[in-house]
This record gives sequence, C-alpha cells and structure tokens, in this order.
Amino acid sequence: MNSNKTHHREKIALLFFLLFLAMTGLMGRLIFLMVFRSEHYSAMAEDLHERERTIKAARGNIIDANGTVIATNRTVCTISVIHNQVKQPDEVVAVLSKELGIDEEEVRKKVKKYSSREIIKTNVDKALGDQIRTYHLAGVKVDEDYKRYYPYDTMASKVLGFTGGDNQGIIGLEVKYEQYLKGLNGKILTMSDAAGIEIENAAEDRVEPVSGQTLQISLDVNIQKYCEQAAYQVMEKKGAKKVSIIIMNPKTGEIMAMVNAPEFNLNEPFTLNTNTEIPASAKEKQDLLNQMWRNPCINDTYEPGSTFKIITAAAGLEEGVVKLEDHFSCPGFRVVEDRKIRCHKVGGHGSETFLQGMMNSCNPVLIDVGQRLGVDNYYKYFEQFGLKGKTGIDVPGEASTIMHKKQDMGLVELATVSFGQSFQITPLQLITTSASIVNGGNRITPHFGVKAISSDGETSKAFTYPVKEGIVSEKTSETMRYILEQVVSEGSGKRAKIDGYRVGGKTATSEKLPRSLKKYISSFVGFAPANDPQVIALITIDEPQGIYYGGTIAAPVIADILKNILPYLGIEPTEEKTVSTFRISG
Repeated sequence: MNSNKTHHREKIALLFFLLFLAMTGLMGRLIFLMVFRSEHYSAMAEDLHERERTIKAARGNIIDANGTVIATNRTVCTISVIHNQVKQPDEVVAVLSKELGIDEEEVRKKVKKYSSREIIKTNVDKALGDQIRTYHLAGVKVDEDYKRYYPYDTMASKVLGFTGGDNQGIIGLEVKYEQYLKGLNGKILTMSDAAGIEIENAAEDRVEPVSGQTLQISLDVNIQKYCEQAAYQVMEKKGAKKVSIIIMNPKTGEIMAMVNAPEFNLNEPFTLNTNTEIPASAKEKQDLLNQMWRNPCINDTYEPGSTFKIITAAAGLEEGVVKLEDHFSCPGFRVVEDRKIRCHKVGGHGSETFLQGMMNSCNPVLIDVGQRLGVDNYYKYFEQFGLKGKTGIDVPGEASTIMHKKQDMGLVELATVSFGQSFQITPLQLITTSASIVNGGNRITPHFGVKAISSDGETSKAFTYPVKEGIVSEKTSETMRYILEQVVSEGSGKRAKIDGYRVGGKTATSEKLPRSLKKYISSFVGFAPANDPQVIALITIDEPQGIYYGGTIAAPVIADILKNILPYLGIEPTEEKTVSTFRISG
C-alpha cells in the first residue's frame, strides 16, 4: 500500500514538474513576443483591421507650344461596396441599379460577395457620385478619381494617344512620357473591427497623392487646327482614303503639326470613326481599332516617288558626279539592262540640264545620276543621310525603311530607287531627311517633347535630341535650296508659289502596289523661306480620285498652309523675288 502511494506521489510530482516547465516556456515565449516582437504583431494586427482605398493622382497636363492645355483631367467617381458594412442590401441594390443603370442581379452579386471591397462602377460623373452620397447608404463608398479629358476631342489624336482605365498611357505621347505624366497615387486607411465593419470616430490615415508633371510639346494648336481643316477639305474634295500633313522646323526638328485624317475622338477612343458596321467578332473590332489608332506619318511606309529625287540629287552633288549645268537627253524613257523605264512625259523632255531635269521631275535624268553614283556610293549616302535607321521621334511605333539589300541591288534596282520607287520609307523619314539636306546639312531628330514642368512651375527636365552635323556640305545644301526653289518658281511645283515669299519644294505622284490597281499617292514637300528655311511641310494624299498629280492637288494645299502660318510665325514676306541665276563657286 505504502509503495503504491509513493509511486503516485512520484507521478504527481513529475506531472507538476512538466506543467511547470510548460508554463515557464509559455511565459518566456509570451514575454519574448510582448517585449521583443510587439511592434511586428502590432503592425500585423493593424493591417488586419485596416481598410485601404486608393486616391488616384491627377495625371499631368499636356500643353502646346503656347501653353494651351490639350490634355487634362476631369473628376469622376468610383462606386464600391464593402460587404460587412452593408446594413440594408436590398436598398443598396435598388439604388445603385437605378442610379448607375446596371442590372439589379449584377449589382446584387457584387453586394453579396464576401470581399474587402467590391467595385460596382468606375468613371462615374461627379454629379452622379454626389447624388449617390445623398442616400447615406451604409457600406457604399464614393471615391473621387480622375478621367483623362481632351478639350479638342479629335485634334492630333494619333500623336497625343490616350489612357486606359487606370489612367496609364496606352499609345502616342501619353505612353512615351508616362514617367513624367503619371504622378504617384495616395491612399486612405480606415480601421475596422473583427467583422470588417468600420469603427466610428476612429482615426483615419491619409497619404496624399502627388500629381504628375505637365508636359509641354512643340505642337501648336492653331497650326494643327488649320492643317486639319486643310486635310479634311482635300480629302473630301478628292474622295481620298486618308490625308497626312507634317509641319516641322527644319533647323531644330520641332514638329508644329502632324495631321492624320481621319482622326478619332480621344474622349471615346474605342468608338470607331467610320460608318462601318461594328463587327460581331471582338478580334475584328480590335483590328479595326488598331488601324484607327495607327499614325500613318510614323507607323506606315510608302513609295515616296519623285520627292525622293531630293536625296538622289543631293548625293550626286555631294559626290561630285553631277553639276547644275550638266546636259542630259530625255527621249521619254531610259533603257537599263533589259528594262525600259519611262518618264512621266511620254514624248520626253529632250535636251536638258540637270537643273532643268529636276525642275521637270524627269526620271531619266535622275536615273543617270544614280548610275553615275553606283550602288556602293548610293548606299554610302543612304546611310550617311540616316535613311537606313529610324528618325528617333518621341512617338512609339516608328517603322523602318524597307530597302533592297546591297548585294541584291543591281542597275535596275538602282535606277528605280533613284526616282523613288521599289523601296519604302515613312513620310516622317522623308521630311526629316529633306529638312536635313536644306538646313545646311545637319541631320536633326524630329520630336514633340520640349520640357517637363513640376507643380511649382519650374522646368524639371528639358528634353534634348541628337544632331548629326555635315551629312552634306553647306555648298551642297545651298545648291539644293536653289534647285528646289526653281522647281516651285518655274517647274513642276509652281502651284506652290506664294506672293512675297521664296518657296522651295518637290512634287511626287507615286503608284501604289500592285500597279495593276492604278491607285496613287500624291504628295508635295515644301519649305520657306527658300534661302533660309524656317518651316518645312509635307502632305500625302492617299488614293485621290480623278486628277491625282502631286503638282496639281498636293502643292496648292501646302501653299495655302504656308501662306497662313508664315505670318503667324512672324516670318514676314519680302519683296525679293526668286533668283533666276546662281553663282557656282569652285
């Protein structure tokens, strides 16, 4: 009996000892957590009971060269519900369905969903958001947000681009300068109990948003609007498929206008700008939207035709294989190997100098210059002029030149390239190269971005762009300015003449592929004043109906634009007439 009692006492003592060890361990752990880990678990508890809502940052404005706002924001609201805070779900469903125009069942599913926050609708007009606030519905949150707004609707749509649901840039300058425009979102932190219900009168933490910076660009609203008007007029008059116009400062590369008619409404970027029936397939609609958003000046290539004779002539002069007074013969065609390549004048131009050949836009003369250069030299200047690469414009999606490989370029290919056929470039590449040839020989970078401006009005970033000097000599550049002035004064571009101003330029009428369709692109590149270019312009008219010659329908449009914007830019007319002689030195 005594031995059993002793055995039980030992068991009890052991049990108490084990319990003591366990309690000591638990107490030690508790002291460790309370003293050494208190901050960590306090933060976890706070996170568990906090409800976080984002405060969207206002996206930075985009302003034109004169400070006119062309992209800004409108205040909108985001309507959401917090399930655990909803006290009268039927009333919430009825009110939100009625006010927001959403099916009751759709709203009910979101109200019943167990989640920390369920968004009912975004981009709600502020007036409607304020109206919903007046119902004082428990669990319904109305948070103010921003929606991108474009005051001029369609103006420069394919340049500016637009933003997505989270106000992030999607295409154009909006996405290119995202880092400057986007800003930094803030947040609201509110406390809730274990059931997820907000604690009344509890302190609210608020992290204020930081607005995006203002982006100033070189585009001028007044010039852009005038060019758009001119583009739509010629598009309607000639029944053209589309019309593009670029206006640039040839010395700096700053783009003052870029039109791609038809434009689309930036405030409704997912609405097609044509009368085409909306396709049933989502993919087909997306393909149409992608086409609508494309910027043909930058994203599309074409055969430039005779405007490219500027490049061939400049290369020939720079290499010294041709002079203004060199004589050529044009019987209406030129035979190269086994190919008979015709001039636009069927009967030919007869005997003519190189200058006259340029004024007449004579294919055989330019073919001869190309043959004198040879493939190696032509490729050398093609690269020297920057035609092998991209221009480097600050708008995404720029296309590259499509050119024969050097080893595949024979005499026939050289002949067709010399007058602008059998290869493709973008309109932007053509005007940039032309500007670089007539501005003294400096390859400029076309661009829109001028500077980013912080909230205090100070310049936070002034954008700079590379310039490659000496792609042609000043002498060659001066000669090219003279030649192109004669083209307008007495040659194929005479419809671009403007009283009181010296204008240079080159016409083109290029046949689209396949040739059998007999569809054309009419174009003209012009600049003024011819002796000291301050403005250069390019128009391309895609598939005009009826008369389609560039000198007839494209040149007058540029003349009208220059006649109006030159005085606006402070470039006064001069009584000095176009020179008829040119002193050649050396």
